[in-house]
Amino acid sequence: MSKINNNNRRQFIQQSALVASAAAFPGLLSAKSVQLRSMPTRAFNADVEIEMTAKKAQISVLKSGPTTRVQKYYGKVLKGPKETVQTLKGNYLGPILNFKKGQKVRVYFYNKLNEPSIIHWHGLHVPQKSDGHPMYTIKPGERYVYEFEVMNRAGTSFYHSHTHELTAEQVYQGLAGLITVTDEEEQKLDLPRGEYDLPLVIQDRTFNDRNQLQYLHGMHGRMMGFLGESILVNGQADTEFSVKTRAYRFRALNGSNSRIYKLGWDDGTPLTAIGTDASLLEKPETKPYIMLAPGERVDLWLDFSDRKVGSKLVMYSLPYSGAMPPMYQKMQSGKGGSMGMGGMRGGMMGGKGKMGGMGMMGGGLAQGSKFPIASFKVTEKVSSSPKLPSRLVKFDRLNESDADNINKPIPIAISMKPMSPRLNGKSFSLDKVLDFERVPMGSIKKIKIFHDHGMKKEHGDSKGKMKMSSMRGKGGMGMMSGGMGGGMMMSMAHPIHLHGQQYQIISRKMEGMRKEDYATVKDGFIDSGWKDTVLVMPGEEIEVIKPFQDFKGFFLYHCHNLEHEDLGMMRQFYVY
Repeated sequence: MSKINNNNRRQFIQQSALVASAAAFPGLLSAKSVQLRSMPTRAFNADVEIEMTAKKAQISVLKSGPTTRVQKYYGKVLKGPKETVQTLKGNYLGPILNFKKGQKVRVYFYNKLNEPSIIHWHGLHVPQKSDGHPMYTIKPGERYVYEFEVMNRAGTSFYHSHTHELTAEQVYQGLAGLITVTDEEEQKLDLPRGEYDLPLVIQDRTFNDRNQLQYLHGMHGRMMGFLGESILVNGQADTEFSVKTRAYRFRALNGSNSRIYKLGWDDGTPLTAIGTDASLLEKPETKPYIMLAPGERVDLWLDFSDRKVGSKLVMYSLPYSGAMPPMYQKMQSGKGGSMGMGGMRGGMMGGKGKMGGMGMMGGGLAQGSKFPIASFKVTEKVSSSPKLPSRLVKFDRLNESDADNINKPIPIAISMKPMSPRLNGKSFSLDKVLDFERVPMGSIKKIKIFHDHGMKKEHGDSKGKMKMSSMRGKGGMGMMSGGMGGGMMMSMAHPIHLHGQQYQIISRKMEGMRKEDYATVKDGFIDSGWKDTVLVMPGEEIEVIKPFQDFKGFFLYHCHNLEHEDLGMMRQFYVY
């Protein structure tokens, strides 16, 4: 009964916010536009039409025992190429959606759950009405129609539920799937295709002894984020890929709620990336390991040409430290945990544990512990393989001089007061924006993302302007002064996702994290490509440059630790 009441409350708040938004932003959200969200636009001539349905299902996730109750996306092609929807059989993940740049896509989304829902196309540059903003959340039994042109270049994106205060649990229950985009430039490259172009969706889950998913509900656990006991790849446990002696493209997605992965081989072989988030890189980058935060993607070039048939490699999440609050780190270190195998308290790949992720410190495998993700067994020798290109795609590099606010960057200030994670000192509001969150369409903006636990609202300012200690002094490490009483003790890594167009990272500065901790992660960042999600370590300051082109409206920015997002660590830009 309480869940039904909560759903009714959310729906009331959302409908009230729509009315308020229409008054505050005339012409943006008319009653007519809201009413027609379930109807296709006659003038939009779609090349591709897809039916997507969210509903409950029973899936065999683990290799033995009962099936698992999940929420699942089902899809089918109504118009266009059949390969647009690639179903993963016997899998709780939604189908892979394969798009081409320039296609006009219409998606009919049917909510057959018993709770509100909406889909966000994470990484795609689409209009507000097709972005999955929580204001458009639909009730059980309703339909929503998305219409957008695929404007992205070739790359990897994904889609997932974006229902306010339900995002974390709905994604955890299964509401997510991969998106691929191709274009003419990519087609000219000799990249692995077909059976050699594979998904690598990494998630952590916890199961009880009846194979049912267990999720945290306590406030303390939500502040730390969910950390599960079992690692799943492509919706399955104990994943092993059979590979040939040749090169593969693996599209890695961190689909976990809050876990940060440090991808690396067990034998120390470096990893080569050819793409980040939703775009190919200008040229391949080889790293000793690659950091992958929730919401981030990396396209990996994995070459098994020199491996012997019968050999096996294991991809691990390697040990690191510094991503969690000091108390968490101390507790895990006391267990032998966060920097070694001792952190694997709940079992290995696919193992069933004891209610991981349920306690104050998050339970499950410790954040930063070492554990296997998937194994790759070489089963066949072949004579031919594509060679790694020295150059990939033409890259339009943005510079600070392209921004019109070089000396006054838009702030995204991260703060973690107890029980209240915030951005720019504020929790999420469906119909409100701060002055600096209003951005003219067509502009290119410099944005500064940083930790600041000393942010306060300017007293007596009814317009909601912010006073930021961080905007004075050294790039703004207000947290280092210990502001807000205990804010520093709550400081942790946050993956920050910006909706709308992607951005480029122009600088990354570390001023407030222990050098020995930062040394465990710093060589795994790939900052040279287009991004929509960036991991901000405690004490880090990251500057990005982001275009705001093509579409007016509300576009969210938030922490992609989904528990934090649901607790209100989300704001929005109003592009006008």
